[in-house]
Amino acid sequence: MINISDSARDRLLHIMEQEADKKSFVRVGVESGGCSGLSYKLDFDIAKNDDDELIQKNQIKLLVNKKSFLYLVGTTLEFSDGLNGKGFVFNNPNASRTCGCGESFSL
Repeated sequence: MINISDSARDRLLHIMEQEADKKSFVRVGVESGGCSGLSYKLDFDIAKNDDDELIQKNQIKLLVNKKSFLYLVGTTLEFSDGLNGKGFVFNNPNASRTCGCGESFSL
């Protein structure tokens, strides 16, 4: 399962309210790239694909394709706006190594 912290939920709902086309899903995934080998993706969508897992957590409808889901099981999506920067953070217990910026990882 993938978890969504309260801070991430609040920020996602705020962003989705601002969208003109009122996108109803948050899409997260993993793709090749980044300095550690794999990078996180976060986007918004209006449609669910056949290969998507739908996770409803903390008032958010989260879409994850089945391939990415394997890399993200147990991950918590958080939002930070502290002194070290502002943005979404993936706390992934499966990652054996992450880069300094936290945007890529390896298993």
